[in-house]
Amino acid sequence: MFKKLLVLATVFFSISLSAQKFEISGKLIDKESKAPLEAATVFAESIRDSTLVTYTITDKDGEYSLIGRTSLEEVNVFVSFVGYIPYEQRVSLKNDRIIKLNPIELEFQIESLGDVLVKARRAPVTIKKDTLEFNAESFATKKDATVEDLLKELPGVEVDAEGNITVNGKPVNKILVNGKSFFGGDDPTIATRNLTKEMISKIQVSDTKSDSDAFTGEASSGENKTINITIDEDKNKGVFGRLSGGGGTDDRFEYAGLVNYFDNDLQISALGGGNNINSPGFSFGEIEKMFGGARSISVSSTGAFSVNGRSFGFGSGIINSRTGGLNFADSWGKTSEISADYFYSGSNNYEETQRERENIFPDSRYFTESYSKTEGNTDRHQANMKFTTKPDTTWFIDAMPSFSYTKAENSYESNSQSFNENGDLINQSESDNQTFRDGKTFGGNFNVNKKWNNGSSLSLRVNGNLENNDSESFILTSAETFGDDGELTDRNQYTDGKQENNNVNSTLRYRLPVIKDKFFLNSQMGYGNDSRDDKQYVYDLNNASGDFEDFNVEQSTDFENVNEFYRPELGMDWNTEKINVGLGVGYVHRELTSSDNLRDFNFSQDFDALEYDFNFSYRINQKMSIYSYVSRRNDAPGVRQLSPYIDISDPLNIVQGNPDLKPSNETNFYINFNNYDFQTRSGLYAYISFSKFDDQVVSRSEVDNNFVRYTTYDNVDGSYRAYGNISYSKDIELDTLSSLKVGLGLYSNLQRSVNYNNDQMYNRDSRLVGPTLNLTYKLGDFLELRPGYNMRFNTVEFDINSFEDYRFTRHEFRLRTITNWPENLEWQNDLTYFNNPNVGQAFQQSTVLWNSTLTYSILDNKGNISLKAFDLLNQNTNTQRQSELNYVEDVQSTVLQQYFMLGFSYKFNTLGKKGEIRDRNFFF
Repeated sequence: MFKKLLVLATVFFSISLSAQKFEISGKLIDKESKAPLEAATVFAESIRDSTLVTYTITDKDGEYSLIGRTSLEEVNVFVSFVGYIPYEQRVSLKNDRIIKLNPIELEFQIESLGDVLVKARRAPVTIKKDTLEFNAESFATKKDATVEDLLKELPGVEVDAEGNITVNGKPVNKILVNGKSFFGGDDPTIATRNLTKEMISKIQVSDTKSDSDAFTGEASSGENKTINITIDEDKNKGVFGRLSGGGGTDDRFEYAGLVNYFDNDLQISALGGGNNINSPGFSFGEIEKMFGGARSISVSSTGAFSVNGRSFGFGSGIINSRTGGLNFADSWGKTSEISADYFYSGSNNYEETQRERENIFPDSRYFTESYSKTEGNTDRHQANMKFTTKPDTTWFIDAMPSFSYTKAENSYESNSQSFNENGDLINQSESDNQTFRDGKTFGGNFNVNKKWNNGSSLSLRVNGNLENNDSESFILTSAETFGDDGELTDRNQYTDGKQENNNVNSTLRYRLPVIKDKFFLNSQMGYGNDSRDDKQYVYDLNNASGDFEDFNVEQSTDFENVNEFYRPELGMDWNTEKINVGLGVGYVHRELTSSDNLRDFNFSQDFDALEYDFNFSYRINQKMSIYSYVSRRNDAPGVRQLSPYIDISDPLNIVQGNPDLKPSNETNFYINFNNYDFQTRSGLYAYISFSKFDDQVVSRSEVDNNFVRYTTYDNVDGSYRAYGNISYSKDIELDTLSSLKVGLGLYSNLQRSVNYNNDQMYNRDSRLVGPTLNLTYKLGDFLELRPGYNMRFNTVEFDINSFEDYRFTRHEFRLRTITNWPENLEWQNDLTYFNNPNVGQAFQQSTVLWNSTLTYSILDNKGNISLKAFDLLNQNTNTQRQSELNYVEDVQSTVLQQYFMLGFSYKFNTLGKKGEIRDRNFFF
């Protein structure tokens, strides 16, 4: 073994020595006008096998500098630019490694069409007006690489551990395959972790637009990106997927499967799985490739998951989950497309939580210790469909109906005790609740768009939901207060609940061109109606009969609430090649009505408000841009906040609405800057956001001598929130085999909250600063190291002397390693250190979580045997300190404990007889 390592090290060292640094520089100009050509691609390839050596993009002066390392004595230099005849020149590096070429004159290709590139050697990067295009073959990866592996090698593209993608600092929120959504389009990683690089021709990046905006030609904000993965036609027919399963210690298990069938436009997919290791139907290894972290995945320190709004379990604790799904997509003729999907998700969960809370008041404070236990079961079915059609070039219609059904059972036990500053017991409570719920939702979106030859367009957009929830609850509670006015309240109740929520929103929009393709006037009318019927009938236990038959009017509710608004708006857009400006001013008239069928609590209120939007974007050059917006929004109080009904369902927290509330207004300002330099392989991204709140609705509470809380609502001014971030990334080629990627970031948050505490108004100012450092070191296909560190330093200050200011800090260090040696063996490690030095003495302050996976490939890399270890050091905890408006709290809850698992997976792929799906069995 030692001799093999010595030989391997010698080979790496020899290759590194033979590769010498070189630099080829020059300038590109138009042959006729002699003007410099910006954003042209210049790249160097080996003469023998056309392997890409390095590449760059010309700057605004047409200048370029090809910098790289190679042992070659000659290279071919190519120049590629949209609409121009490609250029090729052989350059010798034998005698001089620093070369300055004469200015290169490119000749315009008259026969080319607009943005059609003349057929020649494909450039690694092509910059068009609004699209950044990468040639997949130009970027070196492992032979069995996925699309995600390819994305990680592209300049300006970042992919985090959950699969979230950013391009030049902007998040990717849509993934397409040959211009179509893949598996519904909700989870990008289903495509990026299942499609392989060998299948891919190009990766195209553009600004995200809705289907309607793309059809009518409206400019996008540019704040989100869309990636289109293009597959060569000869590789777009066949079946691919994987089946896997595993079993481990403590009765841990997992099983999963994903099968896809492609036939050009036709896509059929099926997935299914289950486990009891806190993942949504797949292990963490499988989820990364088969169901994906997705653009909106949330992973807690407990290992709980939520994927694009689909909840798997109750968010924490130990979860036993099961998942299944089907997807279908196809084209109908040349004018229509249809897609449909069905998902089933089910889970059982168990969680215990311990809390220690310090409640803070102007003249006193008290302390609460609580314990809770939750057990539950949830089953959810969801079906979606999308149909789009273009009867001709002037019409675009799409319809997206959806249906979901949820059935849940949940039991909750809790107890709490509150003490004054002297340690005397002031109140205590116990509860034992069981809830059963059935919920059905039918909704959809419908859009019709018409455009005319002069550039004008008319759009109608309608969306709505019909929701029905039935519930039954059995509640057994006991609340006791001590002192001179001590009281014991026992309740044994049954609640029959029924909710019906119906809402519809529609917008009719007309766009008129004043100056063709540049200046537009917009007018639109919006309408919305949200109707909610909420019945909660409470029955007390009749001790004589033993049945729940005594109707409790005080705790029962029967509300009918309607929130209806009209919103006319006028606006304008100014669009040029570099500048986009948009302005919209709207007037909102809102009517809120509420009636209580059990009491004489009926009211109706009207609200009027002015809203506006202003956005501005400036593309300084092809690599650098600025975007900003200012907006003002009006939000009406909730009906429960307005209703004078007194809610006494919690004896220790009595709540009553305030019918005199005014609507709140929020003014927002945002600006960002992003720049990626292809020549230096470095990027700088920054943004600042500020929000100011007027007439904000806040809780106004008073606490009596027994710490019973009485809460209502009020309007306040003076609250604001500001946050910003700056990040820098740099790719460094150390030699021909090794590279280093550096990422630096600094996040900051400043917030002022104006609130009441025991009827005294106060300001709470919080500041958060969080630096981050991430490194990625690669040594060929042999080794990959990813250390990272982030810190959160939080301070909270009050303008009341009786309130103590406080500070707390959280540190997180993570190290990920991947080793591929010897052949067919991959060893992955994920080591994370958490430190919460400010949590209470009763809680664990530091945790080291070490997960490790050994994977051995068999059957020509189609099969994998894996041995996974979760929490090798057996230290996993879920401890955190959190601060709210008038309390500080330490929380610790149930987490997944150490286990070991042996698994097997088998993958198959017949797409063009090429491509293999790479295994990455990371789990957190």
